[in-house]
Amino acid sequence: MDREKPPKIAIVNTPLLDMLKEEMDMSLKGGIYHITQIKLCYNSNRIEGSKLSEDQTRYIYETNTVDSEKGKVLNVDDIVETINHFFCFRYLLKTAKESLNEFIIKEYHRILKTGTYDSQKDWFNVGEYKKLENMVGGIETTLPEKVSEEMHVLLENYQQKSIHTINDIITFHCNFEKIHPFQDGNGRVGRLIMFKECLKNNVIPFIIDEEHKLYYYRGLKEYKKTPGYLMDTCLSAQDAYKEYLNYYKISFAENGSIEN
Repeated sequence: MDREKPPKIAIVNTPLLDMLKEEMDMSLKGGIYHITQIKLCYNSNRIEGSKLSEDQTRYIYETNTVDSEKGKVLNVDDIVETINHFFCFRYLLKTAKESLNEFIIKEYHRILKTGTYDSQKDWFNVGEYKKLENMVGGIETTLPEKVSEEMHVLLENYQQKSIHTINDIITFHCNFEKIHPFQDGNGRVGRLIMFKECLKNNVIPFIIDEEHKLYYYRGLKEYKKTPGYLMDTCLSAQDAYKEYLNYYKISFAENGSIEN
């Protein structure tokens, strides 16, 4: 499949994104970029079964070392995927203003899974769509031979609008997870997409907390019938991210502008 990178599309007035990118370029410690890296990585990986604690995630980010708690054995993939997630977020910020496309989505997966045990398996297909059938929560997902077509339709429909609301972003996420296009890593890729699209569309982003993963899973499962479950979970997570913005004295105006 042709994965030629599409041209960038400039979107103006994305001040939170600008702040995150500026702090990333400065390698600034202790700012909103720093806390976002740790919180997003820890919670998203933990939802998918990582055993690393938040402190261990922070040590990896801040010192490139990891402290193994006495008597506990660490999974190498948990460490590799933590480091990879940090790089994924950097790539997210660099491409946040671009229209969402298959190249970006596949790059998230490639970066996230590179160097893992799974990446050594030919059938795993890192950075490309799945070759084998998979299920999520006991629910059948799109068959491998139909994934490319369904992803094309999903993205085409999504791009019918130039500006997206939080409802649009969450609906896309649910449809993406229903397709489950990759062999593994779909949840983390999907949550990175949501964060990217929030930044692009001047929607306050959010991080699904590991403590609320059962509400999140229920929301995904029941979205078509009762969208309020997932919406409430995401809005609650959005309120939590607002607390970080308040701590750093960053205020979001209704039109999306930020004031210090």
